[in-house]
Amino acid sequence: MPKKLVVFICTGNICRSSMAEYLFRRHLESHPGWATCSAGVMAGYGAPASRYAIKAAKEVAVDMHDHQSQPITPDLVGDAALLVVMTGTHREILLERYPEAEPKVVLLKSFDPNADGVDVLDPIGLSLDVYRHVRDEIESALWGLDAHLAQIEN
Repeated sequence: MPKKLVVFICTGNICRSSMAEYLFRRHLESHPGWATCSAGVMAGYGAPASRYAIKAAKEVAVDMHDHQSQPITPDLVGDAALLVVMTGTHREILLERYPEAEPKVVLLKSFDPNADGVDVLDPIGLSLDVYRHVRDEIESALWGLDAHLAQIEN
């Protein structure tokens, strides 16, 4: 039986969505029926994760050195059980291109009842401390996503 897919989506797929993907891989140990990947609404193919995303992830024992960016495609949209976006703008862009995906598009921060705002800040070009803050925001929401998957499974 094929695994259900969670796709994390941001702009360039080198900061936020890639961190979410790699951080979420640790959660999948308790969800063997699920897989994850990430993509960007303006991404190309093959760019590495940003150096500060790699550093921030490494600080919590997550290795992102193998990451290569990819754009969101009709196949990824079709294969996904959940399309988890970092901002309301990503949601709008995704639904403009793929209106049929609406039932499976969700904002990452919607999984964190204590979140400030609805968007995950784009850290591109900012300091390592900003990347750490974004990493921690993502991780907080991932616990809620983990619980959501457990509900779906039961």
